[in-house]
Amino acid sequence: MSDYYNAFETSPVPAPGPDAVPPEPFHGIYGMPAFATIPTTDLAESVDFWTRGLGFFELFGVPGRLVHLRRWAFQDVLLVPAESVPEAAPALSLSFACVLGQVDSLVEACRALRPDSVDGPRDTPWNTRDVVVTTPENARIVLTAAKPFVPGSEEARTLEAMGITPPPAGRGDNEEHA
Repeated sequence: MSDYYNAFETSPVPAPGPDAVPPEPFHGIYGMPAFATIPTTDLAESVDFWTRGLGFFELFGVPGRLVHLRRWAFQDVLLVPAESVPEAAPALSLSFACVLGQVDSLVEACRALRPDSVDGPRDTPWNTRDVVVTTPENARIVLTAAKPFVPGSEEARTLEAMGITPPPAGRGDNEEHA
């Protein structure tokens, strides 16, 4: 058994590209490997922003106690009532993958609901396009979309300097570990 395997086999995130299609929202039940719990003073307003702005859906709720939201598989958020929330967004952020084709519509939807909630989009040296959204609870959410890999680009050089190199053309990234 190898210590390396193709993790994309378990990830819902599609391969980057201009035609990448996001997976369907995942309605199944599973043991959540990670999730965020976000306190809110207005559960209804928060659910509205997360669903209409960020593209989550309500998986289930316990009236007045909890709303379980999800986008893709393994993108789970629990909204819970609280007496107060921070007055400003913390330095900590929570990132959710999306695809390039979703970035503009997510930005528009969030700005329509809360005009000053969006910072970006901006391209990163590690080959993603990121948008930072501040939610009604003052949570910092980063929507991040991988861009197609372009050999020889500045991003490719940055990734290589970090020790990340693409597999040779025509080979899967796991063949040497099989």
